[in-house]
Amino acid sequence: MPHATTRDDVRIYFEEAGQGTPIIFLHEFAADHTNWEPQMRYFSRGHRCITYSARGYTPSDVPTGEVYTYTHFYTDALAVLDHLKIDRAHLVGLSMGAYSSLQIGLNAPERALSMTLAGVGSGSEIDNLDAWRKQCRANAEQFETLGSAEVAKVTREAPSRIPFMIKDPRGHADFYAALARHDAKGSANTMRGFQGGRPSIYTMMDAIEKASTPALIICGDEDDPCVGPSLFLKKHLPAAGLAMFPKSGHVLNLEEPALFNQTVERFVALVEAGRWPVRDPRSMAAG
Repeated sequence: MPHATTRDDVRIYFEEAGQGTPIIFLHEFAADHTNWEPQMRYFSRGHRCITYSARGYTPSDVPTGEVYTYTHFYTDALAVLDHLKIDRAHLVGLSMGAYSSLQIGLNAPERALSMTLAGVGSGSEIDNLDAWRKQCRANAEQFETLGSAEVAKVTREAPSRIPFMIKDPRGHADFYAALARHDAKGSANTMRGFQGGRPSIYTMMDAIEKASTPALIICGDEDDPCVGPSLFLKKHLPAAGLAMFPKSGHVLNLEEPALFNQTVERFVALVEAGRWPVRDPRSMAAG
């Protein structure tokens, strides 16, 4: 199986398809590389597409120790690009993957042709940050004591995941059946280290305001934890556009695959044509 090796010797499993300008897909906490299949099949018709499973998600390695920080996760994406000798790529991330895409845009902008940030920012609210981190630690313990199958039963009925269940019960069931098979230790480590340890995006405003990478923010209007952060990023990322999907929750690429593909495809095409500029100051309301 194809693997890239990170700077701390963790093997990252990846798949690729197609030819052309590269697009790399970064998955969410409850997913893995397989959940980008609708996008791999669609975008590989005109682009070189890469998807991978993050550390802690088999068939990638599940390392031990405190090696699951947000820095590990975004540099792992760069390690995959390095392995494939790709200098720059369009980044398409959902949730955890969107956060990592943003970090690349902030810390290694020379590697990003663009960044699609879908379902981004849960757990960012400053007033609720301590409670969020406490809940992440509790969730990690659940993975360790109950196992992935039992945790999946609870996760699948989280509020922002209900729209997926209503629209596509079969797809929803398949998604959470896959989560039930995740490595419990890897999920616990990711929940504790990445989800519970990453900085709130609200603390990064200075860096965000200096980031000129073309950005598309996509949010479901029923994904309550991500609405505020999405609006924040739209306001402060200089070259950001915002797409709000109606009657939609968190798992946007599977919940609304046709709309997701169409929206991202148009964005990528405009970026490649040089027609996705920073916001014109004349469009901003005074005050």
